[in-house]
Amino acid sequence: MRVSLPPALESFLDLLRCPTCGACLHPDRGALRCPAGHTFDISRHGYVSLLTGARATSGDDAAMTRARDRFLASGRYGPIRRIVAHLAADAVPGQSTVVDVGCGTGYYLAGVLEQLPGARGLGLDTSVRALRATAHAHERAAAAAWDVFRPLPLADGMTDVVLDVFAPRNPSEFHRVLRPGGRLIVVRPTGRHLLELRSQVPGMVTIDPAKEHRLHTVLAPFFEAAGTELVEYVTYLTRAEVLDLVGMTPSAHHLNGAGLGNYGLVPDQVTVSVLATAYRPR
Repeated sequence: MRVSLPPALESFLDLLRCPTCGACLHPDRGALRCPAGHTFDISRHGYVSLLTGARATSGDDAAMTRARDRFLASGRYGPIRRIVAHLAADAVPGQSTVVDVGCGTGYYLAGVLEQLPGARGLGLDTSVRALRATAHAHERAAAAAWDVFRPLPLADGMTDVVLDVFAPRNPSEFHRVLRPGGRLIVVRPTGRHLLELRSQVPGMVTIDPAKEHRLHTVLAPFFEAAGTELVEYVTYLTRAEVLDLVGMTPSAHHLNGAGLGNYGLVPDQVTVSVLATAYRPR
């Protein structure tokens, strides 16, 4: 069955580039194709896969994606979503282009698009399961399968905002695709983030105390900070929410095979503590 081109994805044809040859892409019988004939299928779920060659290993499997969807729907990370949207809205006009790298289920991208009624958004992720959600997270959200560690399949200097929320970073590529007056918004945990969970649940990934220094080192050649917000609060969780919170993080890969539900006592409240910084290109 031939898949029609989603309107949100169609709005990004001026920005998307063939990852093989760098040419523009156009719709062709349920796919995107460049003049050289490189073809990328559009899924019936609404996203396009631009990945070529060896496939990237997805960080989010089906169980992690379901846990992430349930937890984010609870609103427990709503303050983070709101500060991301605030930083984006402060930086750019309503008519803007937002690219969320490592977008997951599109939760933060949708929050920005709600704050910017004239904006369009593109989510990039390696997890096709997460991209199914992103493609339906907002009517102006498009989704494409891509690996952040490769050169982004995007034109130079046409993006107003790059979001990087709890995701890997590719500073030189972020700089290349951003307009001179654009913004990179990076959200990362502080050492206090989920401290109660990390002290009680065996196998939880620790937070490197040198994380901030490393971030500054890799971004400094390309960006300078324009402003940082600390988002910190205590939130009360049900047991199911605790298990979803653990299950949606990279820690899920490190926990034993008995399943998260077999853990006994888990905290009923956790500290959420993140830094959100808006960076301007140098």
